[in-house]
Amino acid sequence: MILIGENIHIISKSVREAIENRNENFIKSLLVAQKNMDCIDLNVGPARKGSIFEWLVPFVKENSDLKISFDTTNPDEMKRGLELFNNCENCFINSASKDDERFDKMTDLALEYGCNLILLTLDKETGIPKTADGRLEIAFELYEKSIAKGLESEKLFFDPLVLPLSVDQSQAMEAINTIRMIKESFDPPVKTVVGLSNVSNGSPKELRPLINRVFACFAFGAGLDAAIIDAKDIELVRILKMLELDLPENEIDKLYIQIANTVRDFGEFSEITYDVADEEQQKIMKTVGIICGEKIYSHSFTQV
Repeated sequence: MILIGENIHIISKSVREAIENRNENFIKSLLVAQKNMDCIDLNVGPARKGSIFEWLVPFVKENSDLKISFDTTNPDEMKRGLELFNNCENCFINSASKDDERFDKMTDLALEYGCNLILLTLDKETGIPKTADGRLEIAFELYEKSIAKGLESEKLFFDPLVLPLSVDQSQAMEAINTIRMIKESFDPPVKTVVGLSNVSNGSPKELRPLINRVFACFAFGAGLDAAIIDAKDIELVRILKMLELDLPENEIDKLYIQIANTVRDFGEFSEITYDVADEEQQKIMKTVGIICGEKIYSHSFTQV
């Protein structure tokens, strides 16, 4: 699985101030924190006040060996970032959707620079479909248009758009089902990516790592190819790599593998075996119940 670090995101006040003030030490510390990633997402938003990539991309390139996921809603800023990085093979353009003008601009850039392209299963007019079928329908439309423009299927990464459990609990499994359906529906195959931390947005800070880790097991079992994650969650990174290698280090790891395999095999979560006397395993299984919709979400669900 390709791991993309999310930690340079302009929505964060500290990151935004560091970029505005050209705080090299702060940005460098974030690069060091993400050295365990395969790629770094540089989310600079609309970049309306002049080019951010003009300074940021050369600095990242100088201080990191990782590829970049260029994340901006400004096509001109996107092009500037790609120009500055130069060797963009295996980099990402984040993102395009069912918005004709933006789609055309981003696919043109993906073709010109040989990048991977993240495609959101989103309609500009109607938003995110509530069902996996609705998201798959958009994926098919985007796929056909992308192939017609000359993009290779292996360069297409579809994002099912994970929504917070605390906002709409049912959408967690819709995202998982979308991943599975996308992986099964295209020949030649395409790839999938999620913004993993979205699933725990709005949940208490102490719960977010647990929710992210368990949801990661679901997504892995469904066939996820790439994840935009908090690189500072070392345990999450370890779990994802452990799942990929199938090398459990302890009983908790064995439980995580069971969860992923249950999703993969369309199994029953009630058949998972675990130590009911172990508090951590109890919390993991309560989170499983929340994600699959067997239990009702509340901010105190691990205490019930």
